[in-house]
Amino acid sequence: MRQPVLGILTLYLNESKALEERPVYEKMIAAGKRIGLSVFVFTPQDVDDAKGLIRAQLYNAETKKWSRRWVRFPSVIYDRCRIQKSYRFEQLLAFRKRYSHLHFLNRPLRNKWTVYRTLSKVPAFRAHLPTTKLYQSPEDVSLLLKRYPTVYLKPINGTGGRGILRIERARDGTLLLQGRNHSRSIVQPRHISRGRLASALESWDKKGDRYIVQQGLNIKLPSGRVHDYRMLVQKNGSGVWEVTGCAGRIGPLRSITSNLHGGGEAASMNDLLRQWIGSENDIRQIRQTAEAFGVDVARHLEATYGALCELALDLAIDRNGRIWLIEVNPKPSREVFQQAGERDVYRKAIVRPIEYALWAYREKRGLRAPKAPPGVSAGAAAGAEHRSSSEAEGADASHGLPT
Repeated sequence: MRQPVLGILTLYLNESKALEERPVYEKMIAAGKRIGLSVFVFTPQDVDDAKGLIRAQLYNAETKKWSRRWVRFPSVIYDRCRIQKSYRFEQLLAFRKRYSHLHFLNRPLRNKWTVYRTLSKVPAFRAHLPTTKLYQSPEDVSLLLKRYPTVYLKPINGTGGRGILRIERARDGTLLLQGRNHSRSIVQPRHISRGRLASALESWDKKGDRYIVQQGLNIKLPSGRVHDYRMLVQKNGSGVWEVTGCAGRIGPLRSITSNLHGGGEAASMNDLLRQWIGSENDIRQIRQTAEAFGVDVARHLEATYGALCELALDLAIDRNGRIWLIEVNPKPSREVFQQAGERDVYRKAIVRPIEYALWAYREKRGLRAPKAPPGVSAGAAAGAEHRSSSEAEGADASHGLPT
């Protein structure tokens, strides 16, 4: 039996063919080798449709070197592609369409507005959703400002805090505008009159993006810095949704977002909640509620949109302990846990998609999953059995062809 192969699908960042998450992929490839799953990295640009081959990037964990090799298509595909405004993203869309019959661990999620509407149809979720509208004119912002002291304008496909504008009612009747432009740089705060709101919003949208308008939440720490929480929910080695971890994020001074790529800092969730809430009993209840909510959201979105293997939920928690869902990210990074000093969670966040891929491969082919002994994950146990079988049959571990 040939060893199962996982292909990590990603996009080059630029013409030099740099990969954003190469260090993470190295760890994933090493984790795959330990459980009997061969892993390589590729982009749509590396695919030869006519030959049915991929010029994959392979990593040798022993020599710590990368190499290229022509390989057959993988058994399973793990899609890590994030939205780009480039021809590379158009190639990705064409790849997904052409090869939609292949076994993908995760399918694309919809934009912020569509996800919000989907979740708002579930009564149990509504209490956790800030009021959100599709932005069609400055009047949409004005109407929400009558209800809430702060309103956010966000691109429906934005990531990393790019293009977000906060509009806050000031005591003197003016409006305070703060934000990050589409390059993620902090924009100098400025006060404007209400009469100038329409022109300010029109000048903000120079790229013709679509936006949502969202209720602002009180998430400023005593220091004046905003904070929120990144919860990672993943399928485990038995195909079951679980919360892998949740860490706090604190934005830099004068920033309206907490994203790490925008200069934010990571912190332990419990440490941050102790500053914000105080009561250990309340913190325990908040965490239990948040984790149950996170798993329920993942299950519902997968049932609605198709296969998913992980999601990140950006959560806000107000002074009363109420949990709010800011947004859902289907291609989450893991660095927040490493920076928060939660090494075990960081390791688990990397390993879980690999273990789930092996489980999904076996499940699709009706292969019996071995029972995991105490202290060993199901994915690791399955890998050990498959590795033993592959070695006995002389499987081609690289799944490759000569260069």
